[in-house]
Amino acid sequence: MLRNLAEHPGARNLDDDCAVIEFGRESLVLTHDMMTEGVHYLAGQDPADIAWKLVSVNMSDLAAKGAEPVGVLLGYMLVEDNTRFVVGLDEALTFYKVPLLGGDTVSGKGPQTLGLTAIGRATHRPVPSRAGAKAGDILYVTGSVGAAMMGMEALQSGDGDSLAYRRPDALLQQGQVLAPHVTAIMDISDGLLLDASRLAQASKLTMAIDSASVPIAAPEDRRDDAMRWGDDYQLLFTAPAGEAPPIPATQIGQALKPLKAPLLLDGKPVDAHAKLGYQH
Repeated sequence: MLRNLAEHPGARNLDDDCAVIEFGRESLVLTHDMMTEGVHYLAGQDPADIAWKLVSVNMSDLAAKGAEPVGVLLGYMLVEDNTRFVVGLDEALTFYKVPLLGGDTVSGKGPQTLGLTAIGRATHRPVPSRAGAKAGDILYVTGSVGAAMMGMEALQSGDGDSLAYRRPDALLQQGQVLAPHVTAIMDISDGLLLDASRLAQASKLTMAIDSASVPIAAPEDRRDDAMRWGDDYQLLFTAPAGEAPPIPATQIGQALKPLKAPLLLDGKPVDAHAKLGYQH
């Protein structure tokens, strides 16, 4: 129903990571992400880490547009002690060199819900989208997947490195370098397979993935889980065959002419009803 309201061309039919508004020779890039306790972070988690992640997930959307951050607007539900959240927010804003421009706070009870709007300016035009891949393009990923999955499990167990889950790093510089070279791009937030399927559908073709080529930050027997788990915030992109990416990236598949399924995994169509990743 909401798609019917998003008539402005900048909304990109709600199929993309961000809205893109053209102002003469400049493009304004806008994104908004929300996080809820028990869904996007664990109950009892350090609020400083929650603030960091809230900023990072929005910065990652800007990264997928090759955008430079201009500022953020915060929507925050006040709790009894907000000190640690403010500490983490300050750390994240300093790390990404992005100012807090405003927002709103409310009081409430129940699971805490947070929202952040990130504003950026495009560093390359046209601003890349999910909907530009062509048959024959090569599918790449900038790094490994599965680190956040392992990190959450470490946080739950109290044993091991949980940093990848608690404080993901948005790849802003990599996105800016990639923007002039990609045919389609998005960040991996909901799982490699699910997001590859979205890339394929937006580009109206089929993505074929070789699972053995996918770099994972998890034990080999967790490979399938790592490709479906999400929260890794790597960049998934396509580029023409024969043109090497300008940054380190791993070839994991290829774009094909549209088949019955938007996704092939090791040569086999993936069931449209299969759980490919985190569904909102």
